[in-house]
Amino acid sequence: MAIRFTVQGDDEQETAEGLRLLLAAGLHLAMPPRQMIGNGWMARAVPTAKAPTVTDDGRGPVATC
Repeated sequence: MAIRFTVQGDDEQETAEGLRLLLAAGLHLAMPPRQMIGNGWMARAVPTAKAPTVTDDGRGPVATC
């Protein structure tokens, strides 16, 4: 499963502003702001590295920030 963070806005400027916050948090651009069907805008960012699939004690997936 891939991890993606999505920003949705009413216009390109609002969406770009939200995307800048994700990029400032250390994420990487996956999709620049695009107009979607239904008059909304969307952008995506992804983490810099893949999260480990299993913790050291074998309890399952973990999120790294």
